[in-house]
Amino acid sequence: MAQDRKRKKQPRVIIFTTPTCSFCRAAKMYLRQRGIRFREVDVSRDQAALRDMVRRSGQQGVPVIQIGNKIVVGFDRPKIDRLLGL
Repeated sequence: MAQDRKRKKQPRVIIFTTPTCSFCRAAKMYLRQRGIRFREVDVSRDQAALRDMVRRSGQQGVPVIQIGNKIVVGFDRPKIDRLLGL
């Protein structure tokens, strides 16, 4: 029951990635291991998504992780954990 409540409160998570990014793979594995649902956006295949990512983050490097309305640039575990309440 507590898990269900926790799951409903999870903020929306979007991770902007490229297929060759090792930090992107590590971040996705980290989120999966913790049961965090996320939407992956491959910016190498979608120029509009790349522009959107840069607009949101001010960065061209990946990963960029959006948790709710907060941006995490890079695979910053402490910040990810804090924003997800882990």
